[in-house]
Amino acid sequence: MKDFFIKLASLNRTVIYLIITIGVLLPLVVPLNLGQKMSPPTEHLYTFIDTLPKGSHILISADYDPSTLPELQPMLEAIIKHAILRGVIPMVMSLYPQGTGLGIQACEKAKETLGARPDTDYVILGYKPGFSAVILGIGEDIKKIFPTNYSGIPLDSIPAARGVKNYNNIALVISLSGSSTPLAWVTYAYTKYNQKLATGVTAVSAADFYPYLQTGQFIGALMGMKGAAEYEYQVNKLLEKRGYEKAKSVFAVRGMEANSIAHFLIMLFIIIGNLGYFLTKKRREA
Repeated sequence: MKDFFIKLASLNRTVIYLIITIGVLLPLVVPLNLGQKMSPPTEHLYTFIDTLPKGSHILISADYDPSTLPELQPMLEAIIKHAILRGVIPMVMSLYPQGTGLGIQACEKAKETLGARPDTDYVILGYKPGFSAVILGIGEDIKKIFPTNYSGIPLDSIPAARGVKNYNNIALVISLSGSSTPLAWVTYAYTKYNQKLATGVTAVSAADFYPYLQTGQFIGALMGMKGAAEYEYQVNKLLEKRGYEKAKSVFAVRGMEANSIAHFLIMLFIIIGNLGYFLTKKRREA
């Protein structure tokens, strides 16, 4: 057994890299179905949307660009699908020019896989410049900021937007971002209008947002690929229950499975390397 560990510890690094590569690629090709247990911030957001009355409105702001798409786009797609399945109407906007296209892509997927109807089951508002002015303007009258939807149809004539004047008619605002943009929503929407907020952020910036969860300024949050995978997994279970197997998305789930296997293998090789080192040292001293 000692000789076995000593031989493993002396493996060529090329072999180690190859094993880790295979470990990462495996779940991307073959789903392992490891499951994703929801962390409290994810669970709070999921439960809030899941218990909203039918016909409620949520405002989702895709405040990111393609550079953070791998972590944030699965969040957007899963939240939109979840809302539509629950009879909640997502209104998708962006404070970033590039976010508009990403929001449209997510809504198109819901249209293709769930049969969701534009302007009936969801609304695409599009992009408006001027962070603080836009957020404050929605608090007064959303039609002054978005007089029409992205396609140019007046908001007054859109069935899904009827009854929405300002934050009083919006159950939740969710800002998905790879920057500090969600804090602008805290500053202007939460502080001035007491609007309920949630966020989805990249893993590298997740630690910055936990204090806002503890104070209740965000009712929930999706933290990086892990949060995206947790939410995506729960929505997939709901889709399966409703008979929408083809609408399931596994981008984030598979990404986290690959991440988990990579970390497991790295830790395993560290343990083997240390065991081999100490056994070799002990043999030399003997």
